[in-house]
Amino acid sequence: MSDTALVVMARYPEAGKTKTRLACTIGHDEAGGLYRAFLSDLAQRFAGQPCDMHWAYTPAGVDYHAFIATFAPACAQHMRCFPQQGADLGARLLNVFKWTHERRFERTIVTSSDSPQISREIVIRAREALDEADVVLGPAEDGGYYLIAMRKPYDVFSSVPMSTSVVMQRTVELAECQGLSVRLLEPLFDIDELPDLLRLAQLLEADRALAPVTAAYLATRRNLYDNYLYSHAPAFDLHRADQPV
Repeated sequence: MSDTALVVMARYPEAGKTKTRLACTIGHDEAGGLYRAFLSDLAQRFAGQPCDMHWAYTPAGVDYHAFIATFAPACAQHMRCFPQQGADLGARLLNVFKWTHERRFERTIVTSSDSPQISREIVIRAREALDEADVVLGPAEDGGYYLIAMRKPYDVFSSVPMSTSVVMQRTVELAECQGLSVRLLEPLFDIDELPDLLRLAQLLEADRALAPVTAAYLATRRNLYDNYLYSHAPAFDLHRADQPV
């Protein structure tokens, strides 16, 4: 058992409740299939190393471990699952840190499931940063964060307006008001809407190893995605890795 818990905040891909902003463009079935690819990439990258991997899932009534095992069976023995608890995202995040602290993990790293390109190296750097910092954050380019790591369940969530462009700023301010030291990692982007998917497609055209299952899924759906991408963003060419977004 590692002294570090890596917890992925995830949901069971119910139709109409998964990647809803992206689904407005590509449809609920496609959004669900894409999200499963994200989860598969994360499972295969992190199960068993470099930390003990957990899924904090919603809704609470599903057998999430069995669900993950359907597309990542070799990883199932290296993962634990527990339901998210709390009335809002801030409360659910705080409860994750309480859950791992109660189980005597010395470090906890929490990530979203919306950035399948997150690397093992970023997680290792987050773990190492906790040797000196109380709170480690991976900034998301939309003003939130894709990763938060702490050694104790500090409340850096209450009163922070989640899902807004000031989440990162307000979290840092709340931590500093409590006398906590903060360390920032490199920024990443979440895949929430069509422009984010365009950017991910470009990234994976250049390096499929960043999220191989997602890259393969996009490749098998190329014709369908071309229709979506070109109809909504005609200046973007999915086949050109050098195309700016």
